[in-house]
Amino acid sequence: MLFRHAETVRSAHPGLAAGALHASGVDATADVGERVAEYTARALARLADGPESRFPEVLAWRRTFARMGLRPTQYRCASESLLRRLRKEGSLPRIHPVVDLCNAVSVAYAVPVAALDADRITGPLLEVRPAHGDEEYTTFDGRTEHPAPGEVTYADAAGRAHARRWTNRQSGHSAVRDGTRRVLVVAEAMHEGGADTVARTLETLAEELAAHWPVTPVTALLVPDAPEFTVVDDARVP
Repeated sequence: MLFRHAETVRSAHPGLAAGALHASGVDATADVGERVAEYTARALARLADGPESRFPEVLAWRRTFARMGLRPTQYRCASESLLRRLRKEGSLPRIHPVVDLCNAVSVAYAVPVAALDADRITGPLLEVRPAHGDEEYTTFDGRTEHPAPGEVTYADAAGRAHARRWTNRQSGHSAVRDGTRRVLVVAEAMHEGGADTVARTLETLAEELAAHWPVTPVTALLVPDAPEFTVVDDARVP
């Protein structure tokens, strides 16, 4: 399966920096609490100097959402939502070891990190592209929605949408769960210096996954000259 951003998305958002990671062999048994605490402590230290709304990484996504016709304070990118929750509550929810690590690293670097169950995506292509309007998105409580035409989403070959409003909300269909064994992780940034931030985010996640599971993560920065990432073993669940 290939993962990529459509040329229309890259053309409309030339500041996009993105990268992907694939790992096979994860499960729900690892204890990542100590590492999660370290990354959230790093984020909390930064938040002590000012709210997430002032972070360059967050401001860049707010400008992106505004360009897409979305109210940035109504629809927030995933990292801003997590940082906001962390600032207010002092901790992040515990969901699954892989998700917990991704969320903690996301707040540490202040960029959105999506973690998807690779076996819940229908290949041969998962593409970040404007929606046609007929894609099906499954909420975490099982309801079906349809992204608005032109809304940026992660769309697979079966016409299933794995995100709403790009980095705003992931799908319940491909959410990492107890039975997940293969993950596709995507980090995306819009701020100046985003490529370096994405590279460090993926490097950190690859090290953490390898330290907690018997996996060998594969990572890649997605750039115009090499915009596609190959996820080995095509999807099996439609």
